Amino acid sequence: MSAIRPTADTGGEAGEPGAARVSAASLRRSVTVLALVALAALIPLLGPSLALSGTGEAAAPGVGGIALLRTVLFAAVCVPVGELFVARLARRVPGAPWEDAPRSWAPVSAAAGFVAALGLASVVATGNLVPRRLSDMDIGGLYQSRDGALALLEVNAFVVLGLCALSRRPGTQVWPLAAVAVAEALRAHPTTEQSPLAGSGLTLLHVTCAALWAGGLLYVLRTLLRWRNSAPGEGAALLGLYARVAAVLLAAITATGVCSTLRRMPPGTVVDQLTTTAYGRTLLAKVLLVVVVALLALWARRRLSRAADPLTAYSPARAEVVVLGLVVAVSALLTAVPVPIRW
Repeated sequence: MSAIRPTADTGGEAGEPGAARVSAASLRRSVTVLALVALAALIPLLGPSLALSGTGEAAAPGVGGIALLRTVLFAAVCVPVGELFVARLARRVPGAPWEDAPRSWAPVSAAAGFVAALGLASVVATGNLVPRRLSDMDIGGLYQSRDGALALLEVNAFVVLGLCALSRRPGTQVWPLAAVAVAEALRAHPTTEQSPLAGSGLTLLHVTCAALWAGGLLYVLRTLLRWRNSAPGEGAALLGLYARVAAVLLAAITATGVCSTLRRMPPGTVVDQLTTTAYGRTLLAKVLLVVVVALLALWARRRLSRAADPLTAYSPARAEVVVLGLVVAVSALLTAVPVPIRW
């Protein structure tokens, strides 16, 4: 699936060095991806103990595993959302060879999301405990509780997402993706919370913009790799178009994030809770990572507009998508640690 194409020639031996370079590049990318996935997995697995250390707060059973499942679920949403988003952007780029687009990862993402949602549903079916045997789970009870119904909605939504991704109308993926986003927004704000619908609305907007930002950048970079020999100008134009939209997405993410934080932690307690609670520490780590992402985005945009070769913006953009992956993992951890008590 490499975008580096060896020069065609009739001599087998002459083509071998080029083919070897392609294989070596593919191998390096595969190893790098596996290393980054392993790093992202360490955040939800080891993060809870670090965040909770010295706070006096108690973690829910299996918090590391739950955070890992949520990381997979969030990533499974970002990938197809980004593909649909970039597909619409590419139609606005004159001469873009969209028939040569990278292969969709949506079917694989749907399968991963289904497994993650099923694991989370099993936790809900066991009374928010880690199930140790099938008899521990009350499957029928899922239909009788709000959290259970939302968990089942997510499981079914990923099944539908996979079918839509494999169909001749992949654009229909937007509906199951919207169902997952709404379910996550409602799950994050139980009815016992003050103004739960307002909180769910903020979370829905925050999650949607974050998925467009992270998933969109990933697919833009995959497209740039695909087009860098055949259509480099169109690839640079696509990255520039994405960068302009990403600035709006970042503003929306910042605004909704600040509002959500102030709902969870009143202004007078924010500074203290950022260092003394697990939620605050995780939130602080997320904010610092987002600042790094914003700086990398500015660097990429500067190169895109001022460099002699706009495609040199690929390097900071690639670093940006890596840090965004870490942001996704920290965001998943944020949903698993104890919610701070309003003082």
